[in-house]
Amino acid sequence: MLSGSGRVGGSGGVGADGGSGGVRADDASSGGGDATRPALTDGVRIPARSLLLFLGAIALGSLVGIASPDTGAALGDGVDPTVLVLVTVLFSELDLSGLRRLRLRGASRVLGAAWLANFVLMPLLGFGIASLFLSGAPLLFAGVVIYFTAPCTDWFLGFTRLAGGDTSLGAVLLPINMVTQLLAYPFLLSALVHTPAVADPLVIAETLVRWCVVPASLALGIRLAVALLLPRGAGLRIRAVTGRLVPLVIAALIVQIFAANVGTIRDHADAFAALLGAVILFFALGYTLVDRIARALGFAHPQRALLAMTTAARNAPLMLALTTVALPDEPLVAASIVIGMLIEFPHLAGITWLLTRRRPARVRRIAAREPAPTV
Repeated sequence: MLSGSGRVGGSGGVGADGGSGGVRADDASSGGGDATRPALTDGVRIPARSLLLFLGAIALGSLVGIASPDTGAALGDGVDPTVLVLVTVLFSELDLSGLRRLRLRGASRVLGAAWLANFVLMPLLGFGIASLFLSGAPLLFAGVVIYFTAPCTDWFLGFTRLAGGDTSLGAVLLPINMVTQLLAYPFLLSALVHTPAVADPLVIAETLVRWCVVPASLALGIRLAVALLLPRGAGLRIRAVTGRLVPLVIAALIVQIFAANVGTIRDHADAFAALLGAVILFFALGYTLVDRIARALGFAHPQRALLAMTTAARNAPLMLALTTVALPDEPLVAASIVIGMLIEFPHLAGITWLLTRRRPARVRRIAAREPAPTV
């Protein structure tokens, strides 16, 4: 998720385990959708291929960025449009009718748990881990704490979908996460580097419009056009094709981000080991804690997957854009955010694969009877 002024380019019912309280697993494998939707199959067979696709994208982007920094910077300039395409594609295939069912079946509990995990549990965990690994490097400490405290507001929804998670509730989380972190960021920055805390309402409004209202409006326009101009069968086929684009768009985004930013690791190799340890421990402990909380609350697989993804994916691009504007003379702060982001993508690919293997057996059997779409 990027702000309008910066980018991450070259410049800068019953749960599956018998618990209650979540949405039923057989009702909402992807936010309350029909069992024949492509997302159901994607959540079982596609991630194995997607894992290879994403790892290949990481390798390709890294090679391009190292071999030709200018090309990497040019690819980085395309991150904003790619993110916009990804969010629009995801919004265009959401089953919005599922929101009514979700409201009746504990959606507020899921949203509340996600908010507390993202803005209380994960920041506390991140602060403790950063203190353990980076207490002697205040600028790296500040950057990694900023990274740890900001949940993603865009591409996590793509990984949620691939893992069979609840994308309808995930779409509701987007503006909640965005507004909360934009309001909190000035105070966090003030506490870390002693700058004045000012939350600019114009920045918040512009960011919400650019990254929530615009893609949602585009998606609604596409859905209305398809419904009005095409027969129902053609519309369903287009929706299926759109669903298959998600892994490819994510892979393109990974190539762009790595190509534009892999040089940061090379330039700050001496700090990479400590940052690597901190970020890996943060992701491992965070996933374990959040999974236990979701199970204790009785969430079904779609909501457990959503909670896992929203707490695993961080909003590095937006934090990087804001931080480079607020602290233009502190490259180490920005470098730690970039390094965290580069470690994040293999982690997201890995837990996507792990979550699909842990889906309820009944949902797997349904999906196994369907033809697997190609990536």
